[in-house]
Amino acid sequence: MSDAMSNAARYRARRDAGESAEAEPENDAPMVLNSQNKAEFVETAIQLAIRRGEFDNLPGAGKPLEGLGTHHDPDWWIRRKIETENLSGLGPPALMLRVEDRELDGELDQLGREDDVRGVLEDFNRRVIEARRQLLGGPPVVTQPRDVEAEVRAWRERRASRHPDAGAEATTDAEPRRRWWRR
Repeated sequence: MSDAMSNAARYRARRDAGESAEAEPENDAPMVLNSQNKAEFVETAIQLAIRRGEFDNLPGAGKPLEGLGTHHDPDWWIRRKIETENLSGLGPPALMLRVEDRELDGELDQLGREDDVRGVLEDFNRRVIEARRQLLGGPPVVTQPRDVEAEVRAWRERRASRHPDAGAEATTDAEPRRRWWRR
């Protein structure tokens, strides 16, 4: 702490304690702050704030912290922040790809065109291969790239089982169907 900052802090502490602002310390030599003096100064400031009642009626006073659980987790605060802020996409690529691999079939089932399915699968495979090439450390990438043709066939089968009439429309033809009024 610089001398000006410490002098200002001492002035505020004396003013808050009700002493005269012009009252000087007993000796004229400037006080050198070391770790012991700083600790005493901070403790004095805290005690003065307690006496003024600045710590009364704070939210959650006297209550245990919620969601800590029974086991020790050093990253509890960041997990809670991720949950409260509803953040996603955070973490090492190996773990994010595992999560995405688990949810990929559901994502593919929401798509309506085969070209879109192929695009999502090619993007997924590209990111898996890219994550394997990086040497950043962290957990190993154990996620396998997906076979695009096999996944497209599986997507067609799932789509045909859900919508029996949609199976014929899902395939991409070289020439789109023409309406009878457009010849």
